[in-house]
Amino acid sequence: MSAPTEPPGAGGEPEAAAAGTPAAGAALMARRFRGFLPVVVDIETGGFNAQTDALLEIAAVLIEMGADGVLSRGATHSFHVKPFEGSRLDPASLSVTGIDPFHPLRPALPERDALQRVFREIRHALRAYGCRRAILVGHNAAFDLGFLNTAVKRADVKRNPFHPFSCFDTATLAGAALGQTVLAKAAAVAGLEWDSRSAHSAVYDAERTAELFCLICNRLRDSFLEAESRARSLGWRSDPPAEPESDSPPIT
Repeated sequence: MSAPTEPPGAGGEPEAAAAGTPAAGAALMARRFRGFLPVVVDIETGGFNAQTDALLEIAAVLIEMGADGVLSRGATHSFHVKPFEGSRLDPASLSVTGIDPFHPLRPALPERDALQRVFREIRHALRAYGCRRAILVGHNAAFDLGFLNTAVKRADVKRNPFHPFSCFDTATLAGAALGQTVLAKAAAVAGLEWDSRSAHSAVYDAERTAELFCLICNRLRDSFLEAESRARSLGWRSDPPAEPESDSPPIT
């Protein structure tokens, strides 16, 4: 089911000003990521092959920005997903995630319904922040983006808000900033809480990934401001492009 939350600021960083009011940081968010809105996604699956293996859980965590430019973890939207017809379910993968795809009390939705509900929330956030496209943030993000794109095509879902191939990978960011690429270890050295019993749940992993992303970006804020100032001195516009680029059509 969908699980909106009202989390505190991530990783010990100050809470975003005027939390819950995206307008306070809307212009800053659009500038910070060139008109793209970072959205953290974690997908739990029945294996490693996006073409053949079932998508079983999806969680999307919105990223918020306050008037002071500080990022924080926003609402979480998550759904259990029914295996698509003919999909493969690897017992080894199921033993890691602990998912029973056919449990009678599992409130799972068809892929199309789950994706459309997640995308609807992301489109609301895009409008609130004045961004033209979402960009997937994930830990080993290529895996999640590959499964997402394949499911979108398979379910014939229109108006996918995500950039089709660009992403932010927190494994890379954490490796550069913290010297750790494993999510649990990166969270530990960053001072974030980690409960190994809750890991491999789409919601838990996505929320910890969101906190890690916010923490690293907030620590890089001075670097961004310096680069933005340099860009202005070079005559580059500081606001995001008014028209979409050819590889990223607008979402309305």
